[in-house]
Amino acid sequence: MLDLTEHPHRRFNPLTREWVLVSPHRTKRPWQGQVEKVPQAQQPRYDPDCYLCPGNSRAGGHRNPDYSATFVFENDFAALMPGTPLASKSDGLLIAEGEPGLCRVICFDPRHDLTLAKMDSASVRRVVDAWAEQFAELAARPEIGYVQIFENRGAMMGCSNPHPHCQIWAGASVPNEPAKELASQAAYLETHAHTLLCDYAAQEVAAKERIVCENESFLSVVPFWAVWPFETMVLSRRPITGLDELSSAVRDDLAEILRGTTARYDRLFDVSFPYTMGFHQRPTDGGPHPEAELHAHFYPPLLRSATVRKFMVGYEMLATPQRDITPEAAAARLREAGA
Repeated sequence: MLDLTEHPHRRFNPLTREWVLVSPHRTKRPWQGQVEKVPQAQQPRYDPDCYLCPGNSRAGGHRNPDYSATFVFENDFAALMPGTPLASKSDGLLIAEGEPGLCRVICFDPRHDLTLAKMDSASVRRVVDAWAEQFAELAARPEIGYVQIFENRGAMMGCSNPHPHCQIWAGASVPNEPAKELASQAAYLETHAHTLLCDYAAQEVAAKERIVCENESFLSVVPFWAVWPFETMVLSRRPITGLDELSSAVRDDLAEILRGTTARYDRLFDVSFPYTMGFHQRPTDGGPHPEAELHAHFYPPLLRSATVRKFMVGYEMLATPQRDITPEAAAARLREAGA
């Protein structure tokens, strides 16, 4: 009989229709060896050299206002540009298409030394409000087909500025990862007459093995098919297609679950935990998209300590993703860390 705690096995991701190899026998005790703690440089409340702090200068002569809550501005180094022609060029297998769009930055808070894990509930709620407002505004633009909200946290994830902030890239087309998920969700809805992630959330609630934290509206889980060691997903208990559909009470719950998840990350290795986080929600092409369910992915790279990380190399790059620690063990570790 297959034992998921002992035998190497594959787990299927129904969102992307891809597999991950799990090899639990390779690491009987995932935290063997020394667990190092890296001294964290204390960030100041205000950094005169930070281009995101209130009142400071940015690129091109722009100056930030003396903001007191969230602050949104057009990215000074945008990857997408409005007015880009939608024309395409092709030469056999060489195909290119213009991709118009725009990019924005949201500063979470005027304080330079805060992260989502350290902010109070009211401050995180303001961030949730800013996300919802930006999504609604950009979704109303006819030239925008998808709005991707994401945060790169920590230098390990390529973030060059510790000031708490995220980015929004809004383009004409649906990007690769959301497109795969939407196709799977649409097929599941057609077959089962239920939404995929709500069914999955209900199954996780019943199993109680991989839940990290939960409240009335959301739960944070280490997915059954997780690739990264301490990967989590934030799932809604009820079908919601986008951030603009959240009531005031549900926005409070989303803020709470995000604080609970990120605080547990920080406590796991006593370090400001690096991660990439982002929301997947409905496309903004005007369609209803009942198959699309709002959810967030957290992809943190740390494996055993603040200095030991997971690398996607070798077999992962050439064959399929692989992990040693099981998602169940990772979820238990995050629960024990506490918020």
